[in-house]
Amino acid sequence: MECIITFGSTNYAIKAEQCLVAKGIRASVMPLPPRISAGCGICLRVDTGSMEPALRCLADEGIDGVSAYSRQEDGSFALQLTLEAGSRSATRESNGASASPRSGFSLLHDCASGGCGAKIGPGELSGLLAGLPVYRDGNLLVGFESSDDAAVYRIDERQSLVATADFFPPMVDDPATFGRIAAANALSDVYAMGAKPLTALNLVCFPQSMDIGILREILAGGAEKVAEARAALCGGHSIYDKEPKYGLAVTGIVDNDRIIRNDTPAIGHKIILTKPLGTGLIMAALRGGLAGSGAVGKAVLSMERLNKYAAEKAVGFDVSACTDITGFGLLAHMLEMASGRASIVVYPGELPYFEEAYGFAGEFLMTAAGQRNRNHLRGKADVGKLPFELQELLFDPQTSGGLLLCVAAAQADSLLSSIKEGDPAARTIGEVIAREKEEILFR
Repeated sequence: MECIITFGSTNYAIKAEQCLVAKGIRASVMPLPPRISAGCGICLRVDTGSMEPALRCLADEGIDGVSAYSRQEDGSFALQLTLEAGSRSATRESNGASASPRSGFSLLHDCASGGCGAKIGPGELSGLLAGLPVYRDGNLLVGFESSDDAAVYRIDERQSLVATADFFPPMVDDPATFGRIAAANALSDVYAMGAKPLTALNLVCFPQSMDIGILREILAGGAEKVAEARAALCGGHSIYDKEPKYGLAVTGIVDNDRIIRNDTPAIGHKIILTKPLGTGLIMAALRGGLAGSGAVGKAVLSMERLNKYAAEKAVGFDVSACTDITGFGLLAHMLEMASGRASIVVYPGELPYFEEAYGFAGEFLMTAAGQRNRNHLRGKADVGKLPFELQELLFDPQTSGGLLLCVAAAQADSLLSSIKEGDPAARTIGEVIAREKEEILFR
């Protein structure tokens, strides 16, 4: 009978497999079975006879957040054992909940996943939204039917309001940095629609046991980015929760003739990506203690940077579609952009990415969200001829990623040159062509 060992972090699962193999204990990495809701989305499979020595090995290595489940005759999983390691106590439960309170401050320690990597997968989300009762309002120009970045509501013949909300658990330990990244990410949806943010409301979940001063630092970091966006911070809503989470509900305004959709690319337009890929992999490596300060610093600077500046550079250019790259990864956002009406050709050699992230992918450091994205794109984008490292970057969940802009081919070089003044990693990474059998191609 098989046994499943789950972890609070994907990186712990990869590290744990290496530790067990070194000790002669056979284990394989696999997606978390759907019947188990605990863990990070990746787990280890071992046989029942190896469960106890495996757990003792992991405890000796200081790998925390571990729970062991055994498959029952009816196919369900029962939580059997977690061995004592430090403050962790042995338990015997069957409800899938085994976490014990942790003392001390660490934003990352108390969160199973962080940033946009915590998002529900694109395939699951579309299924959840399908068939919801909808009140039809002729002034709602953009709703959730097209998976666009924000809602657009016409207020008069000249202008429309743009509304969005975004929040997530931490991906860094510094509270103010977390606040800045979360705010930049939430504001990005407004910029992707061609709009200007007007107001922002804080969205806060915070553990009652955590120092309230930490929350103040998170809010201060967020307020810094809202001020940089020249938007008014108007209050918000907060609740106690077992994990800290933060983000914003943002309202913007846009001229009706300047609304930019994510699914209206014009045939022949070039595609520009304004930020490098790989923040998800670097943040995952940080959780696993594998990322150096240099890699983390680059990723943080990218995530903190507002897409305001690239969006402003695009004003006056013939931009047919735009979206921002977040937790669904580059390819899933490209699939939304193609929208069944066009195909997108990607230039693999032009993709901007962090070299450190490419290296982590080569060491088979993976994220649960990245694998969800890969599964969603199966049969829709053939990445088989690309290096594995590049594949992972294409599926990597980005937090506060760059804008993906479709611009007239004759104007692409000029727009790219302007954007690169502030976002030097920006590249022209593809083009829009008439619909072929596959919506995403690589040439």
